[in-house]
This record gives sequence, structure tokens and C-alpha cells, in this order.
Amino acid sequence: MLQLLTQLEAAAAYVKQQWAVTPRVGIILGSGLGGLAEEIDVQATVDYANLPHFPRTSALGHRGRLVCGSLEGVPLMAFQGRFHLYEGHSPQQSTLPVRLLRALGAETLLVTNAAGGVNPAFAVGDIMLIDDQINLLFANPLVGVNDDNLGPQFPDMSAPYDAELGEVAASIARRNDFVLHRGVYMAMLGPTYETRAEYRMVRRLGGDAVGMSTVPEVIAARHGDMRVLGLSTITNVGSPDAPSETSGHDVIAAAETASEKLTKIVRGVVAAL
Repeated sequence: MLQLLTQLEAAAAYVKQQWAVTPRVGIILGSGLGGLAEEIDVQATVDYANLPHFPRTSALGHRGRLVCGSLEGVPLMAFQGRFHLYEGHSPQQSTLPVRLLRALGAETLLVTNAAGGVNPAFAVGDIMLIDDQINLLFANPLVGVNDDNLGPQFPDMSAPYDAELGEVAASIARRNDFVLHRGVYMAMLGPTYETRAEYRMVRRLGGDAVGMSTVPEVIAARHGDMRVLGLSTITNVGSPDAPSETSGHDVIAAAETASEKLTKIVRGVVAAL
């Protein structure tokens, strides 16, 4: 981790040349959710390929672009695409967007993802407010010699997701008359979708939704003392008793059906900050 600060300084300097504004909020847009960036009053865009030390994103539905601007009058940055461990990126590389946000001054992270629902109350197109997480990636972005400039060596993770932001999100869903579930997000490595036995395992271990991202980013955000709101779009239902095939294109299509609900939550939370 000791070289990370130098890399972040170079990336932050490049962004400041394109957009000399301090963001208050950062948004990471998951599979099929990149359209949310269209809601932003865009003032600058930066391709990941031009950002120093940023890798390329190869995941389906991840454009690989940083959008800078404002939403509800609040300056923010949105990452259209993330870096997954299954793409071959290290845990440290997967958290570069979060680290860059913190280096540029952002204090709040809104992280979204597409996830498989294992809670039988969930349906495709639902949104789940992430209350907690389980790391079954068997990797952690903080492994290595800690840089105290980025955060403490042993950050507390008893409450990774901000309860106040969660209540704001829940009130927005109630006002707009749609269901916002609450639950535990479990991260597994991928890139394969889960077997029936794995869906059973996720449920028995306490997971309500399962995906292949988010957990490293949230760990890095809490390491940097950022407030975090997490939202999962349920793009397929993982029932071990009624199995169905899942494809990446199906996931993206399902995520797009929930974009209106997700946009209402993000807009409302940003406006409340």
C-alpha cells in the first residue's frame, strides 16, 4: 500500500486539471446502472485510459469513464464502471476510484451494484438498501504495510453503511411508493454465477443478495472515514429450488428496469446532504 499515495497524487492532479472543483460526493455505478450519469449536470469527463495508474475496465456494461459535475446543486463525481477482482485486478486496484474520491476531498460514497437476490421476498427490479456485508472474496484491499495517511491499520467495520443515509433513502422510497428492501450483501469472486448449492450457502450464512463487487470499495471508504450508502439492484433471483440460467446481458437489462427508482433515491440522498 505504500506506493498507493504517490499513484493517487498523480491521478488527482490530472483530474484537477480537467475539473478544479472539490467533490462532496462520489458515486460508483455498477452493471447496467451507468445511465444514472445522464442525470448529472456534466462539466468534465475523463476516460479511465487517461487517468494515471488506472487500469482498463473489461466488464460488460462498464463504460470506463469518470463524470464530473453536479446533481441537485451538489458537486460530485460518478464512476461509470468499476474494477472487479475477477478481471484480474488486485484488491488495491479495485479500490482506486474510492481512494481518488477521498484524495480529491469527497466525504460521502454512494455505491451501487447489480446483485442476485437470494431472499425469497425479493423480485427482479427491486432495490435493496445494503445494511451490512460479508466478504467471501477472500481478499482485502488493506493487506500489506498500512499507510497511515490513508487511514488506520485496523479500521472498525461494525457499521460499514451509514444509518442516517439509509433512513433518508428509505423515506424517499416511501414517498415515491415503491419497496426498498434492507439486507446483507455478500461478495463472491466470480466471474461465474452461483450454483444452487452456493445460493443455499449464501442464504444460510445470512446473505440476502450476492454479487462480485462493492465490498473492497466499502472497506477502502471506511478506511478513509467516508460515509457510505449502498444500493443493490436485484437483477436475477437465485432460488436453489427453481433454478434458472443467468447471463450478463440479462443482468444489464434487468438493472435498467430499476433505473427510475435508483435515480429517485440517489437524487434525494444527494439533495439531503
